[in-house]
Amino acid sequence: MSALSLTEKILKDHLVEPAELPAAGELIKIKIDEAFTQDATGTMTMLQLEAMGIDRVKPLSVNFVDHSMLQSGFRNPDDHQYLRTVAAKLGIIFSPPGTGICHFTNMENFVKPGMTGIGADSHTVNAGGAGAIFMGAGGYDVALAMATGMYTMPMPKVVKVNLTGQLAKNCQAMDVILKMLEIVSVKGGKGIIFEYAGPGVATLTLGERATITNMGAEMGATTSIFPSDEQTKIFLEGRQRGGDYTELSADDGASYERVIDINLSDLEPLIAIYPSPGNVETVKAHAGTKIHQVCVGSCTNSSFEGIATFAEAIKGKRVKVDTMLYPGSRSVAMQLADAGYLKIMYAAGVRIQENGCGACIGQGGSPPSGGITLRTFNRNFPKRSGTDDAQAHLISPLVAAASALTGEITVPEDKEIQINSVPPVIDTGSFIKPEDADTNEGIVRGPNIMALPDFQPLPDKLEGEVLLYLQDNISTDDIQPAGTFLPLRSNVKEYAMQATFRQVDGTFADRAVAHRDAGGFGFIIGGENYGQGSSREHAALCPRWLGIRAVIVKTFARIHVANLVNFGIVPMTFKNPADYDKIKLADKVSFDATDLSGDLNLVVDGAKIPLEAAYDMDVIPVLKSGGALPFFKANN
Repeated sequence: MSALSLTEKILKDHLVEPAELPAAGELIKIKIDEAFTQDATGTMTMLQLEAMGIDRVKPLSVNFVDHSMLQSGFRNPDDHQYLRTVAAKLGIIFSPPGTGICHFTNMENFVKPGMTGIGADSHTVNAGGAGAIFMGAGGYDVALAMATGMYTMPMPKVVKVNLTGQLAKNCQAMDVILKMLEIVSVKGGKGIIFEYAGPGVATLTLGERATITNMGAEMGATTSIFPSDEQTKIFLEGRQRGGDYTELSADDGASYERVIDINLSDLEPLIAIYPSPGNVETVKAHAGTKIHQVCVGSCTNSSFEGIATFAEAIKGKRVKVDTMLYPGSRSVAMQLADAGYLKIMYAAGVRIQENGCGACIGQGGSPPSGGITLRTFNRNFPKRSGTDDAQAHLISPLVAAASALTGEITVPEDKEIQINSVPPVIDTGSFIKPEDADTNEGIVRGPNIMALPDFQPLPDKLEGEVLLYLQDNISTDDIQPAGTFLPLRSNVKEYAMQATFRQVDGTFADRAVAHRDAGGFGFIIGGENYGQGSSREHAALCPRWLGIRAVIVKTFARIHVANLVNFGIVPMTFKNPADYDKIKLADKVSFDATDLSGDLNLVVDGAKIPLEAAYDMDVIPVLKSGGALPFFKANN
């Protein structure tokens, strides 16, 4: 048997079909050990499970509440109540508000080396820090995995990232992943699993590894993974889970698509400049720039060690700008308290927020108008902070500390920081397990939790209008913004009308509905990396409700193209990217959808523009049915 990468070992161990691992790009079906949702995506996932007629989920499944926790009205608490009660019925563990951010809390409590998992959040890849293959996906794909215990995906390419050396005392894991983004770009990871190896790996804690794998999502990667080694063992034993430890690594002589070499000793503090995680520059190049806010934590830098380092760096001093902390979990928050760090941060003027996503998704913590905010988060897309004209830059906790104390972007000192290490606090009592849940209550649905729309099959011919003509790197935040709109997530009509493409073109929703109601089919034209960012399936669901039936771009982000298929929108790319320039807004266009496996052409003013399918041929019946749920209902 030939030598295998760690990725290949785990996938082979979970392979359902075909009999052997195929070439990259060919479809594989794998067994899924865990599936989870968070509240921003979970309601739709649960509604789809109910619509499927599922009585009990098959794999370990968890509903986390961590995104929309601001209870300023009935919508968020109603969603939380629905998720709790439907979890009890379907055999799902429920993680209540305040327990922690899904990714870090999941790694603390459920992830084991060698597992496979899928989550309705793009940063599900966080679990790769513990030697597991976890992937982000849209809500329907997660619902299907919960229902069947399986997931179908293209066989990924495996790229080795060989780490040598050791980080300087003013560098952290954030600098490693920002370096990767500088090398790979925000779209260069599509179809790839990044497998970290080399002697430098041993110098990184599990929390640091999770930071690196977490932001692998910003490269468009399928996922990222570290070996399971002594650091993994230390992490699991600290959480009284030593029995879950298994040593795992690649075979000697394993082959890879490519090898990326990074000497950790050569890194210096880095910063991702607004408006993209891929705009990576050195901190020193921006030193002295005035800032207005600093935010620390989120799922990217949520570990005790990372936050403790920040606290030590500001100890005995006072921050000069509004500074907020979002711990990764209640366990982390209590460990910080035991170590004295909460008191240190309070004394320094830091605002301690709830254990959740918060400012990362524009749920509180917005910077002032025209302000500059530094964040240890994973995304800095336009308007994501909740303030339209603010700029967000991404940095490490050490840069956050140094800058909070000066009120300007500052390079941290290259000096040893010793943290007060105390044992982790075990917080398993926060979870409501199915066997402990009250099933007599029944499923409770608030007035904002609406039934899923019924969508019609794909007609043989689509005739309509180009309703949007977009540039490169359109994110799911551009398509379906979160922030103040996220409480509408359970009400497709309201979410679509109030938010869809609002940040790009405030007239879109009204124009799209008028066009739909007049019998037209809507087309969207875009550039490179369309649909990057969140796995939020509303970015496909809401446009579909507004009458969009085809999206034609230069290239797609991985998760979004799957979500488009799941909601019956045909995703295609230009065979010749230069043809993008031959189309304009409001063009009358048509598309023959009779044979989605044959030649595909967009007809514009009588001229044919050749297209290529961005979908696999096996999903054509799904597209023809009008989406994954109608297809499932018709065949089960």
